[in-house]
Parts: sequence; C-alpha cells; structure tokens
Amino acid sequence: MKAEKINLFSFAAPHMRTFHITWMTFFLCFFGWFGIAPLMGVIREEFGLTKGEIGNIIIASVAITIFARIFIGWLCDRMGPRVAYAAVLLFGSIPVMCIGFSNSYESFLLFRLAIGVIGASFVITQYHTSVMFAPKVVGTANATVAGWGNLGGGVTQMVMPLIFAGFVGLGYTSSMAWRYSMIIPGAALFVMAFVYYFYTQDTPEGNVADLRKNNPDFRAKASDPKGSFAKVCSDYRVWILALVYGACFGIEITIDNVAALYFFDNFHLSMAEAGIIAGLFGMMNLFARALGGYFGDKMGTRFGVKGRVWILSAFLLCEGLGIMLFSQMSVLPLAIATMLLFALFVKMSNGATYSVVPFVNNKAMGTVGGLVGAGGNIGAVMAGFLFKSESISYREAFFFLGVAVVFISAAALFIKFKEANAEEVSPRKVDEEFIVLKPALVTA
Repeated sequence: MKAEKINLFSFAAPHMRTFHITWMTFFLCFFGWFGIAPLMGVIREEFGLTKGEIGNIIIASVAITIFARIFIGWLCDRMGPRVAYAAVLLFGSIPVMCIGFSNSYESFLLFRLAIGVIGASFVITQYHTSVMFAPKVVGTANATVAGWGNLGGGVTQMVMPLIFAGFVGLGYTSSMAWRYSMIIPGAALFVMAFVYYFYTQDTPEGNVADLRKNNPDFRAKASDPKGSFAKVCSDYRVWILALVYGACFGIEITIDNVAALYFFDNFHLSMAEAGIIAGLFGMMNLFARALGGYFGDKMGTRFGVKGRVWILSAFLLCEGLGIMLFSQMSVLPLAIATMLLFALFVKMSNGATYSVVPFVNNKAMGTVGGLVGAGGNIGAVMAGFLFKSESISYREAFFFLGVAVVFISAAALFIKFKEANAEEVSPRKVDEEFIVLKPALVTA
C-alpha cells in the first residue's frame, strides 16, 4: 500500500528506499544533462561558435527531451519505472561520455541533442514517487525528489569547472580537459543504472514483471488501455499544465544552460566564478521545490485541488515579476540577489505543478506526467529561440520571458476540477504529514 508519511531518515524498502535512490539518480542525471553548460566558454572559443550556434546548442539540449518524456511516460504505464529508469541511464550515459569526440560545431550539436534524452528521467522520478505515496503527501514527495534531483543542476555549475581545472592542473590542454571532464558524469550514470535496477522496486506490492505472473494485465498504475492516451490528450487541463510547466521548469533548464555564460560575459568573471554564481540558482532546489509541493498539499487539504491551482498561479506571478526585475540589474550583487528571488518562485512553481498533476487522471498518471513534463521542455525550446536571436540581448530575452510567465500565471486559473476531485483527501493537517522525524518505518 502507498505510504502516508515521509520519513526522511528511513531507507526502508520499498517506499523510502525508492524515495532516496530516485532523487540521487535524478541528481546525477542533471550532472550528465547540463555538465557541459558551465564549460561552454572554453568550447565556444575552441569551435568559434556564434551566438546563433550557441542558441541552437541550447535548443538541442532540451528539444529531444520533449519526445522522450512523452514516450517514457507511456512506457512507465506499461513496464514500470524501474526498467524504464535503468534503460534511460544506460543509453544516456553513452553520449555524455562520448561528447568529447566532437571536433566541430555539427558533431557537438548532435551529441548535445542525444544527451537531452536524459531529461526524460524526470517523468520516471515523478511517476515512481506517485506510485509509492498516498494523495495527502504525494505533492510533497514529488516536489522533494524532483527538487533534490534538480539540485544537481546547481552543483554541476560549481563542480564541473573545478573538475576541468583539475585536468588542466594535471597538464592537459583546455581542449582535452573539457573532454575528459565529461567522462565522469557519464560513468556515474552508467553505474547508477545498475543501482536503480537492483535496489528499487516498481510498486509497494512488488515489481511489475513478478506481479504479472499472477495477473498479466497488471500495471504499475491503474490505467485504461482503451483510449487512455486519447482521453489525456483531449483534457484541456493537461495542456494548461504543460504550458505552466514550460513557464517554470522550462525557465529553470534554460537558466541552467545560459546562466554561467551570462555572468561570464556581462560581469567579466572567470569561468569558475561564473559557475559558482550560476550554481546558486540550482542550489535553491535544496528546499524551494519541496516547499512548493508542501504548500500545494497544504492548500489541497484545506481547499481541495482548486487550492493547489491557486497557489500555483500565485507562485508563477511572482516568478514572472522576479525575472523582469532580474533583467534590469547591471550591478553584480543586485543581479545575484534578484536571481535568487525569482529562483525561489521558479522552484516552488515546479513543485506546485506536480502537486496538481496526480489529480488530473489517476488512470493514466504516466501519460499525464509525460505530457506535462514535455511541456517544460517545449518552454525551454521557445526560450532558447529568444537567446539565439541576434537582434536582442540576453537581458532583453530575460525581460520578455518574465512578461510571458506573468500572462501564463493567469492561464493557470482556468484549470478546474469536478467537486468529487476537489475534495481529494481527508482534512488532516498537512503539517502533521509533511516530515516524520522520529525513526520509524513508513506506514501505508
């Protein structure tokens, strides 16, 4: 049965072991996915990249993820998350380790495109915790594992320049150092594929393959095999949530791609200094995304699913205003402060979005999660075109993004649920369900 509590200090199987291994795996996925981003200053010089070409690389890193997330969501509904995650990790590790073979803009672009498949890991992360945790805490669980995983996007901004510097210190040229640096996150993903496969299980009841021996029609999550995908696609709420997720997670992964280069160019910092500052953006995931899920659960307990929607819209509004403010900063301390301000609301919007997703269609949760997750990457692709444009600066691109997010925050309010769905969970205080500090098994 699903867990009704989150005991952070427990590694008991299956719930909390899955919880911890899932966020650790997603953390490493961000190392592989965005490990190259803080090194782009060196790569730009080596390949003589133009602004437009860098924009194409940014778009490539998130474009393929759109299709991968939709497919992986469908796959989770049918095969379970354990096998799906192991496959993504194994196949994703190859282009990460091999991007060092790039010798031109074109080959680098193709490797960056292939690496984007790793972004599908998010859907599996959310799917797996949704299967393991009960409605009253599923928003918090989803937001926490995703937030701590997204933390990898910040840590990689800080660590990869140091790994690069380490190889330079060993006597390698800059051209060789960035290539060798990428082997490390790729190898970590390869090892984690086996850890995930052997130390997690698909559902609280067991693995899908074993459960199907008694029931061939068993699925990790109850689903409607006749037209469930069509039903999901015809639900307007899915598309609004996809738009919303593009306005928060899409912004996040765009910042992961451009932040180091932005501070490197606009404030004349070293690569390591720019990486540390850019890393602060991702470090907000340590608590902010979980906070968004927590507030989503709290509002859901008090007002039903509509309360989750209200708080999501409010977070998006604050995010958009914060991005617009950040775009106007030309003094480094103020730029850092305003970046952290809007980062807080970006992460909380992410968490609040996936506190709503599990209530849209509980018979096709993987498909819903995949489509909404893909929306995040569509948002990143659209943002990438702004940063690619030769006619506007990065500062102007940020301002336009902020304006778009403000409008999307209003669109979120059009998400409606039937009364039966709006009651969602019993009115127990979320505060009592959030985190259980005493050492005990998670109860179902």
